[in-house]
Amino acid sequence: MAIQLIADLYDCAEIIDDTEAIKKAAHKAIEFVGAEIVEECIHKFEPVGVTYFAIISTSHFSIHTWPEYRYAAIDIFSCKDEVVDGIAQVLKELFGAKQIVFRSVERNIGSH
Repeated sequence: MAIQLIADLYDCAEIIDDTEAIKKAAHKAIEFVGAEIVEECIHKFEPVGVTYFAIISTSHFSIHTWPEYRYAAIDIFSCKDEVVDGIAQVLKELFGAKQIVFRSVERNIGSH
């Protein structure tokens, strides 16, 4: 069993076009879910936008931003069974989002 958390963040702060700020926010969120970073990559697009991807000890964590729309998409895939309570609020605060739409999808590994 695994879970994928999907967060759509709207009306975000300027952080979403700043690679260092994105990296710091990602580190805080990853720590909050109780995972460790195995490897990470970040790319700044021109003229705007950032993609951050981390392989974490429980699977992966990604951020894709569209600053021109003040929007960020965040995915957390984890092989832990439980959803971490409060992660939606943490992401909202870290990215200065005014609105967040949060969904979780259970991934049934080994059964079909």
